[in-house]
Amino acid sequence: MNKVILTAGAAVIALAWGFSAQAADAPKLNDAQIAHIAYTAGVIDLKNAELAEKKTKNADVKAFAEDMEKDHKAVNEKALALCKKLGVTPEDNDTSKSLVKGQDEARAKLEKLDGAAFDKAYADNEVAYHDAVNTALEKTLIPNTSNKELKDLLETGLKIFQGHEEHAKTLDAKLK
Repeated sequence: MNKVILTAGAAVIALAWGFSAQAADAPKLNDAQIAHIAYTAGVIDLKNAELAEKKTKNADVKAFAEDMEKDHKAVNEKALALCKKLGVTPEDNDTSKSLVKGQDEARAKLEKLDGAAFDKAYADNEVAYHDAVNTALEKTLIPNTSNKELKDLLETGLKIFQGHEEHAKTLDAKLK
């Protein structure tokens, strides 16, 4: 189990590094790319939550996963509605692709676990994932967003996802 947690942690560290590398070395992200990154991050957590809902027997883990699913669906629906309103098509980019690749690898490892080992690894991944996404929102995505409505949506999302991170930390502590 520790190997799985370390690997999932490494994937999240790579994700965080990818955001900081994007900020330092790559051309500035445009709003269509930022929208795609934010939407992709939500889809990833939806998939993680759906996996947890299928695999866990722990009521706390199930409730957490249900909250993640509900909140990420709501934010993504708002993001898509805003993109439609603005006539913007979210633009795939290297950061989005890196997010998907890292979490697909982490999810594949989670899929091999069951019971308490799954619950702990899922909670660990959620803490690390939300930390990385929240840091990216705060330090890279929000500051680089030009459109006020998109920026407002990202700021609202950040507040929600910071609550998710705290909830994940509380859940993780219960599972130790």
